[in-house]
Amino acid sequence: MAVPARTCGASRPGPAPTALPWPGRGPQPGPGARRPPSRPPRPLLLLLPPLLLLPLLAAPGASAYSFPQQHTMQHWARRLEQEIDGVMRIFGGVQQLREIYKDNRNLFEVQENEPQKLVEKVAGDIESLLDRKVQALKRLADAAENFQKAHRWQDNIKEEDILYYDAKADAELDDPESDDVERGSKVSTLRLDFVEDSNFKNKVNYSYTAVQIPTDIYKGSTVILNELNWTEALENVFMENRRQDPTLLWQVFGSATGVTRYYPATPWRAPKKIDLYDVRRRPWYIQGASSPKDMVIIVDVSGSVSGLTLKLMKTSVCEMLDTLSDDDYVNVASFNEKAQPVSCFTHLVQANVRNKKVFKEAVQGMVAKGTTGYKAGFEYAFDQLQNSNITRANCNKMIMMFTDGGEDRVQDVFEKYNWPNRTVRVFTFSVGQHNYDVTPLQWMACANKGYYFEIPSIGAIRINTQEYLDVLGRPMVLAGKEAKQVQWTNVYEDALGLGLVVTGTLPVFNLTQDGPGEKKNQLILGVMGIDVALNDIKRLTPNYTLGANGYVFAIDLNGYVLLHPNLKPQTTNFREPVTLDFLDAELEDENKEEIRRSMIDGNKGHKQIRTLVKSLDERYVDEVVRNYTWVPIRSTNYSLGLVLPPYSTFYLQANLSDQILQVKYFEFLLPSSFESEGHVFIAPREYCKDLNASDNNTEFLKNFIELMEKVTPDSKQCNNFLLHNLILDTGITQQLVERVWRDQDLNTYSLLAVFAATDGGITRVFPNKAAEDWTENPEPFNASFYRRSLDNRGYVFKPPHQDALLRPLELENDTVGILVSTAVELSLGGRSLRPAVVGVKLDLEAWAEKFKVLASNRTHQDQPQKCGPSSHCEMDCEVNNEDLLCVLIDDGGFLVLSNQNHQWDQVGRFFSEVDANLMLALYNNSFYTRKESYDYQAACAPQPPGNLGAAPRGVFVPTIADFLNLAWWTSAAAWSLFQQLLYGLIYHSWFHADPAEAEGSPEARESSCVMKQTQYYFGSVNASYNAIIDCGNCSRLFHAQRLTNTNLLFVVAEKPLCSQCEAGRLLQKETHSDGPEQCELVQRPRYRRGPHICFDYNATEDTSDCGRGASFPPSLGVLVSLQLLLLLGLPPRPQPQVHAHASRRV
Repeated sequence: MAVPARTCGASRPGPAPTALPWPGRGPQPGPGARRPPSRPPRPLLLLLPPLLLLPLLAAPGASAYSFPQQHTMQHWARRLEQEIDGVMRIFGGVQQLREIYKDNRNLFEVQENEPQKLVEKVAGDIESLLDRKVQALKRLADAAENFQKAHRWQDNIKEEDILYYDAKADAELDDPESDDVERGSKVSTLRLDFVEDSNFKNKVNYSYTAVQIPTDIYKGSTVILNELNWTEALENVFMENRRQDPTLLWQVFGSATGVTRYYPATPWRAPKKIDLYDVRRRPWYIQGASSPKDMVIIVDVSGSVSGLTLKLMKTSVCEMLDTLSDDDYVNVASFNEKAQPVSCFTHLVQANVRNKKVFKEAVQGMVAKGTTGYKAGFEYAFDQLQNSNITRANCNKMIMMFTDGGEDRVQDVFEKYNWPNRTVRVFTFSVGQHNYDVTPLQWMACANKGYYFEIPSIGAIRINTQEYLDVLGRPMVLAGKEAKQVQWTNVYEDALGLGLVVTGTLPVFNLTQDGPGEKKNQLILGVMGIDVALNDIKRLTPNYTLGANGYVFAIDLNGYVLLHPNLKPQTTNFREPVTLDFLDAELEDENKEEIRRSMIDGNKGHKQIRTLVKSLDERYVDEVVRNYTWVPIRSTNYSLGLVLPPYSTFYLQANLSDQILQVKYFEFLLPSSFESEGHVFIAPREYCKDLNASDNNTEFLKNFIELMEKVTPDSKQCNNFLLHNLILDTGITQQLVERVWRDQDLNTYSLLAVFAATDGGITRVFPNKAAEDWTENPEPFNASFYRRSLDNRGYVFKPPHQDALLRPLELENDTVGILVSTAVELSLGGRSLRPAVVGVKLDLEAWAEKFKVLASNRTHQDQPQKCGPSSHCEMDCEVNNEDLLCVLIDDGGFLVLSNQNHQWDQVGRFFSEVDANLMLALYNNSFYTRKESYDYQAACAPQPPGNLGAAPRGVFVPTIADFLNLAWWTSAAAWSLFQQLLYGLIYHSWFHADPAEAEGSPEARESSCVMKQTQYYFGSVNASYNAIIDCGNCSRLFHAQRLTNTNLLFVVAEKPLCSQCEAGRLLQKETHSDGPEQCELVQRPRYRRGPHICFDYNATEDTSDCGRGASFPPSLGVLVSLQLLLLLGLPPRPQPQVHAHASRRV
């Protein structure tokens, strides 16, 4: 008979019609039966009546074959289920392992995890740890204030009078070509010896402090030399703190002048490019130096703002944004006759990394035109600050205006919005070289408790966009002891190599008076900080008693995680804090939002929820039950949570008091026993203090055995819990070998290996030779198969991981295995727990052949079904593999087995890469659903610069006539040009469109980026379905059915004979993304709370110091020398004047 055309099309995305299971085998249509007539293209999944779904198809070279009926395919599914279950029962040894545990019941105790007690104990331990750092901070801050008060200011202090260790001196001296070498410098720099210290991950000297001074600050200025003079006395306090608490890490004083003095001394981590580190821009300094801020930045974009001035403004705004932290809120607007936001943000938004990125990109699009309208700009800013219907800081309120100048004072606006209380500070910035009268700008700042700054060139940007913090610090200083409160920061990357840390901060105030009877000084001297490594906090949390899927986490008032197993930034930029929200660290749902809010509010709580979790390899999503318990950590802004699966309520604690038994079990760890007992991998845990770690498990086992020959499992230097459990599990898994595995012939069932992994850290693989191809993590708690088996009942299949971009599996050279595992559940005295996972490794090729047989119409193993010329038969997966596609797909949508030989090398790939239309039909028919999320911790390769041939941007190039004109050499334009070129070396982005990672980054390092992740998992359909994929002139039948007690979907489908339908390929691999639309996210901000303290007003504040001009002009001789050096290609070390308030002198 004629074969109707068939379609390989996909069903239409979206909800499918309600599907009903097919009835059993019914009457067969006659030979002349035809499919429904063709229709116009309609890519819709059709569930047709039974009679229409049973057409006869002609197989090439044969008589008539029909698509198998549902009854037949259900029969195949049962055979598959029985085969899998039989193999696992014989070789997995689940029941036998239960009996072994019961037989050894006297060797262990069942302990209980009591969530409330656990979380309260850990919170108390963290509080005690941080409290010791707080006491050290207070001693340092008090001492610093007293030292500075007693210090006598020296106007004539010289560089040779000061002796200190310059942390950057070694790097500068080692590099004779360095531009940072001060040729002829008179500073007396100490040369120190250092010893390696594992606690600091660095070489240190405990007898001295080190000093770091920013590159753009002149070390020989009077202000800096006086600062170095009085802070030297802090050295003894640092050392006394360490004597009282040897666990202290970096102790740091960050001065408002830019000087950093830290202890112990260590050389500065010299970057590959110019060092832009300035302590005043570090997250911990910003948080400690002022209370939270609501800031509106308004930028004059009228026509008078010429090209260079506009670029100075853009850079200034970006630098200003970098002085804000996640506790602050901001918006940026441009104005001429009218004011409008530069971005999509229409109100104040949190100054987090992603929002600031939006602002920085938007600012670059500002264009100058029109006339100046200060009134429009200020009215917009005040309206923004008065909007109470949004989340904001509700503390310091300020307006930052950047302009090239103007005559309007807009007094009427200030009278309407800000006077007489002056609750909003106004800071004005005169940008560029011009001859405008700056008196109105100075008046605006002085009349509104702000400050006036001048930014004539790029060299003045960094210093003048951060000194407003001194003004904001005035109410804190005047508040005295009330403001002396320790604050703990977000997580961030330590600049000296400690890794991820949090810092306790305490402001240091100037306690001097300008004269007898004068007002109290209102300047902040700086911020004192002490680092706490996250690893030190993690050590206070229980690890292995919580099981593979239990964990402790902590969050701050922003909802950012301080501790979490998913806090793993792939790359870090120490200029920005590490801000991973709890709802991004896990898969977000309403229950977790509620838990997060309660934790931020400082409440206690407990809640059992059903939620989704990603697998460790991020390929799968499982629906699980978890118990959340949380309490606040007193005296901090943190809250601590504990997550436990129900099966981790109890755990085993070994009690191997019998030393003879210890020795007996220990012998099964010796490599000499592997040939008969199977290979043993041990989890690389910290069993003993003197145990040398190694990434090579064979070497680690060797180190472990050597140490155990010197110490006993009960030694005080060892973790007795870990050691006893490890040795117990060694013995228990050996008994599994003895009772089950050793006498079985794995080849009979085409098995490459059998294995068992335990909570105690043992992974035993049998036979020994199978260990050569074992690629799973030796730490069971970090092995995806182990964690998923605990969360899923039944048998969990795990095909080898294949990336779509890599070559297919090479079956000819290597034997490929498929892991099948299941958890061992114990019930001891009514207490249920899962202490182990067992499984087998299937030989892919052999099981693919077996799969064909099991999904066939064979009645005898060696006799395939034969269909005569006059008979009509159903197709099966063996005889008709040229026409019928049969596959097993796991719950993540990855191919496990196929009856198509050419697809064997695609096992482990996402099925859409194998058969896009069929996978789409399964998704549209609700066999699969998907979860999309964003990974904010990813690392991406750096993008190549797109303008290598472009000229520097916006740099004025003088003519020959200019060089010959003496007046030009003494002009502000010449000095400005020099500063532009000089600081252009520091501000790489000024010359190139591609921003540079100047600080401490290796060349061509990876940068952080956002990746979109998509995982698929089984949907709500749990029945057997037959359906048609209909697309135009031809169609395609398929059947899908879940296999009981497994994570597999059995799919039988006609092979596509045409390719008209190409639409609808589902994607699973990670893709680069900009993340969710920020403009939409800010309309529904996540719940957060700011710090509990706010110092934004003090009635005694003296606002008379409210502005200054540019730095003192250099002499003609200096200018000529510098310009000649510049022309000769020998740029000197920059030595700009350090701006400092006169009142800093004491």
